[in-house]
Amino acid sequence: MNFILNPTYRRGQVRPLIDTNVKAPVRMAKGNSQLKSGSKTWSDVLHTHGEAFAAGVSGLLIVLAWLGESRLGAISVLLYLAAYVIGGVAKAKEGVLALVKERKLDVNLLMLLAAAGAAGIGYWAEGALLIFIFALSGALEEYSQQRSRRDLSALLSLKPETARILVNGEERVVSIDELSVGDSVLVKPGEQIPADGTVIRGASEVNQATITGESVPVEKNKGMEVFAGTMNGTGSLLIRVDRREEESTFSKILRLVREAEQQAPPSQGKIDRLEGIYVKVVLVVTGLLLLLPPVLLGWSWGDTVYRAMVFMVVASPCAVVASIMPAVLSAMSQGARKGLLFKGGAYVQTLSEIQVVAFDKTGTLTRGELAVTDLIPLEGIDEGRLLQEAATMESLSEHPLARAIVSEAEERGIAFRQPERFESKTGWGVKAEWDGQVRRLGKPAWLLPEGMWTDPLKRLEAEGKTVVCLADESGPMGLIALKDTIRPEAKEAVEQLKKLGVTPVMLTGDRSWTAEAIARQAGIEQVRAELLPEEKVKAIRELEKTYGPTVMVGDGVNDAPALAGATVGIAMGAAGSDVALETARVVLMNDDLNKVAEAIALGKRTWKIIRQNLIFALGVIALLITANFIQGIPLPLGVVGHEGSTLLVILNGLRLLK
Repeated sequence: MNFILNPTYRRGQVRPLIDTNVKAPVRMAKGNSQLKSGSKTWSDVLHTHGEAFAAGVSGLLIVLAWLGESRLGAISVLLYLAAYVIGGVAKAKEGVLALVKERKLDVNLLMLLAAAGAAGIGYWAEGALLIFIFALSGALEEYSQQRSRRDLSALLSLKPETARILVNGEERVVSIDELSVGDSVLVKPGEQIPADGTVIRGASEVNQATITGESVPVEKNKGMEVFAGTMNGTGSLLIRVDRREEESTFSKILRLVREAEQQAPPSQGKIDRLEGIYVKVVLVVTGLLLLLPPVLLGWSWGDTVYRAMVFMVVASPCAVVASIMPAVLSAMSQGARKGLLFKGGAYVQTLSEIQVVAFDKTGTLTRGELAVTDLIPLEGIDEGRLLQEAATMESLSEHPLARAIVSEAEERGIAFRQPERFESKTGWGVKAEWDGQVRRLGKPAWLLPEGMWTDPLKRLEAEGKTVVCLADESGPMGLIALKDTIRPEAKEAVEQLKKLGVTPVMLTGDRSWTAEAIARQAGIEQVRAELLPEEKVKAIRELEKTYGPTVMVGDGVNDAPALAGATVGIAMGAAGSDVALETARVVLMNDDLNKVAEAIALGKRTWKIIRQNLIFALGVIALLITANFIQGIPLPLGVVGHEGSTLLVILNGLRLLK
């Protein structure tokens, strides 16, 4: 199942996200001059990049013909004709297909008619230049779109393939497609949970960050719900299947990404309608110029044809087309230098309209890694000893809590050893022994006498921290608090958004008290917690309905549907999952949240320049058309005025490179 660009779709159409009938491509080995079997052939490469190749060849032929006009004579005309054919064949095909299949007149057809009209009255160079500029703009647009189409197989790599079911007390491995509601599935330590279901026996901790975004594994006991695609911890679980594979939460993620990606942007219909109206008006006016002046004004046939061709040239939308793409591509280049990767030109403009930015918590507003924040030793025990003994206990564990404690001890230069015996108490903590002494580390409810350290515990938990207790055979030794720490730039990033008039919101699958604690630190007032992926999509739609265009910023697989469903999805490039990176429209390559506000500001500046360009381009076209109607203008002057306006709007767009 691959994320591919379908070259048979016309520009502006929505391309399918996933084509299930295409095999995954095999990458070409370095230094190999031929494409391997199963990968794209050279004809595929030419088909994908053919428009850019044709525009380049067309431009070269125009230069050769222009340089050789005085010496080559008729040969230069043949070179211009070749430039017409090579540069215009793709646009001609699009225009004809639109006319035949959709019964629609588009700008492609108008450009070709204008260029043909220029050639018809002997102005080959001017007509060829029109073809070249339009072909080049199309090639640049197609290239920017292709950058956003990559393989989505990373999502499928997380999908469970088999399950271990119990039938009459015997284990049997089957494909997840064979699972039925009510089946009993055995999940051993370290295995992936194959289906959405309910625990009917056993206890364990499950890492369900792929679904809910929670940074800490969640305790699962009898009667609790588990999700397909999540990872079991150290205990064994017997699960009753509640939903078939195609109805699981994990499958919904893939389906939601596909559906959201295929939705056409609201502006697409407006663009199509304006294009059709513009072309029809120009063609109707050209026809009237060919028919009415000889009858009503007494113009000669030659003068009538000349003015009609001038009108076709000056009314051609080269400057209008160039008003957008150079500005957008310059903004994309500027963004890339700042660590912002735009996966399509349309999203630069869309960012100018954003009213809300919704942040995921874990891995986005926070680092996504637990860190020790508080050490509270019992009287007679110092912080160093408390951390040393805790690190000794956790040195054999791969649990996120254990890694954080060991890392803190290493950073402080505290030496620790490995225990002689180590035992995990599923759902409670760990037990270890060395030098004849037994230590326990785990939940305060397991190790603290009732009523002890109640106030510190409440305070730490209110701050969104995870608290564990260390105890020896004589009783508690101290408390250790850990937290997924907020990114240092998060608060500043939120303040920048507020200055732009954008409302920040947090959407997370984590618990309410944890989410609210992080939100307070970041300066976010609106928090929606304990959301599943489909609930995040629903929240995005509600925000769009209430405020307007919405950005979603996330990093995990569980964020993919919301990233796809938002007006613009922004993914964390360094910390983000492959699926989030593929689904998002903008990627923060260095994970700097300040770049979210910069992206929106860049979008606003880009749209301002585009508006300037459009007003200027349409004004020049209107002026040239009016002058042609009133007293007539020479075709060379019309081409110079038209192409001059094209050059000016391109230069104006290139200001964004500064």
